[in-house]
Amino acid sequence: MKRPISRILIINDENLILKELIKGLNAAAKSLENPLGITFTGVTTAREALEAIKQDGDIQSVVVDDTLYTLKNGEKGSRNLQMTALKLVQEITRFRPELDIYVLIAQEKEDEVVDSLFSETVDGYFYREERDYRGMYRILNAQIQEKARTPFYDQLKSYVLMAKDAWHTPGHSSGDSLRDSPWASDFYQFIGEHIFRADLSVSVPMLDSLMEPSGVIAEAQKIAAKAFGARRTFFATNGTSTANKVIFQTLLAPGEKLLLDRNCHKSVHHGVVLSGAHPIYLNSSVNKKFSVYGPVPKQTLFNAIEEYPDAQALILTSCTYDGLRYDLRPIIEAAHAKGIKVIIDEAWYGFARFHPAFRPTAMEAGADYATQSTHKVLSAFSQSSMIHVNDPDFKEHLFRENFNMHTSTSPQYSMIASLDVARKQASLEGYKLLSRTLELAKEVRDQVNSTGVFRVLELADLLPEEVKHDNIQLDSTKVTVDISHCGYTVEDLIRELFERYNIQVEKSTFNTLTLLLTIGTTRSKVSRLYDALMRIAREGRAPRRLYQIAELPGFTNLKYLPRDAFYCGGELMPLLDEQERVNNDIDGRVCADQITPYPPGIPVLVPGQVITQEVVQYLVSMLRSQKRVEMHGIVYDGYLPCLRLLTPLEEKGLKKLSK
Repeated sequence: MKRPISRILIINDENLILKELIKGLNAAAKSLENPLGITFTGVTTAREALEAIKQDGDIQSVVVDDTLYTLKNGEKGSRNLQMTALKLVQEITRFRPELDIYVLIAQEKEDEVVDSLFSETVDGYFYREERDYRGMYRILNAQIQEKARTPFYDQLKSYVLMAKDAWHTPGHSSGDSLRDSPWASDFYQFIGEHIFRADLSVSVPMLDSLMEPSGVIAEAQKIAAKAFGARRTFFATNGTSTANKVIFQTLLAPGEKLLLDRNCHKSVHHGVVLSGAHPIYLNSSVNKKFSVYGPVPKQTLFNAIEEYPDAQALILTSCTYDGLRYDLRPIIEAAHAKGIKVIIDEAWYGFARFHPAFRPTAMEAGADYATQSTHKVLSAFSQSSMIHVNDPDFKEHLFRENFNMHTSTSPQYSMIASLDVARKQASLEGYKLLSRTLELAKEVRDQVNSTGVFRVLELADLLPEEVKHDNIQLDSTKVTVDISHCGYTVEDLIRELFERYNIQVEKSTFNTLTLLLTIGTTRSKVSRLYDALMRIAREGRAPRRLYQIAELPGFTNLKYLPRDAFYCGGELMPLLDEQERVNNDIDGRVCADQITPYPPGIPVLVPGQVITQEVVQYLVSMLRSQKRVEMHGIVYDGYLPCLRLLTPLEEKGLKKLSK
């Protein structure tokens, strides 16, 4: 097992004092307990300090002299101020907010320095004249130890090692039901002993309660909130899908308006049904050339905020599945000016806090809520997510009631532990790992382009025309590859990569593949990908025609609240008859379900929406397509594909929506 390395950077402009500080602190580190591998290093200038912080991902803490001077023209007695402690602290925090920062001050300047840094993220102060190196070391060590704490994981591990006899759920009883089974022991061996021993019950009080945390789970969530820049953080074990629904039910009463991107994740549309909200759907931008659905144009958002100042909330996805990031600050400011709460679905962007290339995060941009799939891009188990809260009007009791409505009373404790550990890793080595990921992403781009057949799409390629001037940014860890010249259909290429080269990609359109790089991506994987693509490129296949799926029709009229329509019984009506003729009687009827073709994964119909002939033709074209398209929400009556529609009698009992 590798030992951790924790470097602490001392910034002092006087070489002799700096050397003395480093020598004394390193001696203290050697003589005292040092499980985190703490060593001290130093620089004399602010510029060197910022460069070291940029280059060295093992730096965990910084000790800054309150004033940094440099000799003017190299002449003794003529000194210029390099940078105030205030400015340097601000620069460090802007670049790497996860770093602990301490300030060296002179006693006579204590009040002045502390006052100037009062609103900044400063963890403590040391007097320059004191040389209590052991005391300084203990404080610095304790701070890093606090970041490295995983209160829930540690408690779970301790309990497992106690080897208590289980007279409680779950039924496998620490795996004992499986271990010696002639029929199922292979499952025990495959999954692993500790997974079963850590799969425990709410009957174990020392492991706290996810529904009403007051112990180690509460501690873990508090540490996570600090790490991710939130006032409050909550762990979710049902994925970001459930996290979105919890927030909706907390913020929205039946009939209250919600502004949302039509391209939001399906959980958002489900949340609309559950909350009874009145959705105002905003059409996202579309890159027709590559079938990429991008952000909602900024002007569309501003117009909607002005038109619906009575909306309770706005939800957007940033970044998108394809890596497109909104310029969030002006949008959030416009929404807040009207009293509209802002929710950002950051399912694909949970790592962003830990590297300047990805910031600002939703929290930093002023969002009230952010939901993150910690499992998608950090090291948590699948389904493990976080809800971050910065809402000044946060109603915890109401939130808790809604949270508990969706949370199992039997949560998977290993998932909670993985959230604790994923936060720890992101806090202590996130910058280092993400720097490596960015390097690998650049290598992937260069290598893919070097094949001469495949081409990585950059921001200018991906941006739909209508958002070209919206200051959209690209998350470079999502790599979209144009495959149109390789001689394969996208389905055949995916199959070739999987069966011949053991490569599984993230997603596709009719002419693109999306590759997802994470902190777990290795150079070996990059090499194998390059080898596969280069071999395919050298086959020299002639490009073939790639058939694009029909363009998603524009959103039609929403006649009733989605919740009201969904909970009607409805009736089934076929889209096609036995001779595959289109049923034109559906035109003008109201849908009771969410109908989502995947790809692209965007609802073409939601409950309460009026069906038009254009929508019918689109659905029929999807059903007749030979491409791999899943039609979520279609009901089959025997062989006939049907829609669930409101009956005329049901419509009479529903209240029509007004604008």
